[in-house]
Amino acid sequence: LTRLLCAPQEELTPGVVYVGHLPRGLCEPQIYEYFEQFGTVTRLRLSRCLQTGASKGYGFIEFESDDVAKIVADTMNNYLFSERLLKCQFVSPERVHENLFKNSDRIFRKPSQPAVRRYNKIRSLLQKAKMTKRLLRKERLLRKRLAEKGLDYDFPGFAAQELSIKRKKVKTAKKPKMNVSLSSQDPTPVCTPTVLERRKASQADDDAEDSEITLRLPPASVKNAVQRPKKKPRKRPNLKKQT
Repeated sequence: LTRLLCAPQEELTPGVVYVGHLPRGLCEPQIYEYFEQFGTVTRLRLSRCLQTGASKGYGFIEFESDDVAKIVADTMNNYLFSERLLKCQFVSPERVHENLFKNSDRIFRKPSQPAVRRYNKIRSLLQKAKMTKRLLRKERLLRKRLAEKGLDYDFPGFAAQELSIKRKKVKTAKKPKMNVSLSSQDPTPVCTPTVLERRKASQADDDAEDSEITLRLPPASVKNAVQRPKKKPRKRPNLKKQT
C-alpha cells in the first residue's frame, strides 16, 4: 500500500474541444454542467459579441485529459441537441493559442454600452449649443483639409442641417395675417372707436325716422308650437272604506 501511495502519478495532458452550432439559450453554466458528465472541465470559453453580449454559437472547452477530449469530440459530433446538430472537433495542442482562454474565469457581465447612454442623454440648451458649435468647427477643419489636398468634394454636413432648423424656426415664428374688417355688418365686427361712432349715428337716424315702437308677433304656426299643452286634472282613485 505504501508503495502504491509513494508511486509517482502520471501527469494528464489537457485537451481542447471546439463546439459549434450551440443553441442561443445555452450559457456558460449550462454548457459546463452538460459536458462535465464526460470528465473534469478545467476551462470554458463561450464566444460572445462585444457590443450586445449575445452568444455567437460556438465555444471552446478544455478537459483535464486529452483522451476524454477526443472521446467527447467523437461522441458529440453531429449530435442533435435542441433541434441543432452540434459540431465538435478536437483541437491539437499546436493549434491552441496562448490567449484562447484569457479572462475565461471571470463572471460574464452584459456590456454597459456607455456610448449609447451618452448619445441618449438629455441635454440642456447650453449643452446642445456647445455640441453644435463643436461639430461645426470640426466640419470646417475637415473642409479646409480637403481643400488643401485639392479635393473638390462638397457635402451638406451639419451646416446645412443647422440652416434647415433655423428656417423651420423662422416659419413657425411668423403668424398669419388676420383680415381686419371695420364694417359693422360682419358677424363678429371689431370694436373700435370708429365702429362705435358709426353705430351711434345709425341708431340716431333710425330713431328720427321711426319714433313709434312696433312689436312684431310671431306667426300662428309658431305660436301654436310654442304654447304648452294644458295639464289634465289628475284622477284620484276611489278608495273603498274597509268594513
